[in-house]
Amino acid sequence: MAYLKSLSPDAALLQVFQAYPATAHPLLELHERVLREDSPFTVAERELMAAYVSGLNDCAYCHGVHTRTAEAFGVPAGLLTALLHDLDTAPVDARLRPVLRYLRTLTRTPARLTEADAEEVYAAGWDERALHDAVLVGALFNFMNRMVEGLGVSADASYLRTSGDRLHERGYAGLAALLGD
Repeated sequence: MAYLKSLSPDAALLQVFQAYPATAHPLLELHERVLREDSPFTVAERELMAAYVSGLNDCAYCHGVHTRTAEAFGVPAGLLTALLHDLDTAPVDARLRPVLRYLRTLTRTPARLTEADAEEVYAAGWDERALHDAVLVGALFNFMNRMVEGLGVSADASYLRTSGDRLHERGYAGLAALLGD
């Protein structure tokens, strides 16, 4: 139930963005840059990271939307559940495991990150740009999870699928186009 009294109690994030376009536009531009522009990670891997961080935070809305988006980009169904259950045994590319471990620490206990954590990411074959991009995905979704939970945004499974499909088809720039001005 949305906590903003000017919105319908069942308002989704799109309605929050429509109500506050001045802040929504730059936020969606940041999403487009972080999740869709060139990166050492594929779009599917970045959406998987977004869903993983959101799952760690128990943000059902963002986890549901970004799991669907990741799957639409080719992430196998059920992988996010397996990652949240046990990162070490989940059937994920071994190169991604230290990146996801890094994001788990960044999300749950950020002050405990050390240079050794970054070195694990580098040892898996990722470069400095990859670490930067992974941190931006993690930071963005920690922010978004707090925004969504703080505003009381929720949705049913059908809406989460619709929203995930829309992000797959239109991206974040396409979502921004739905805001009007």
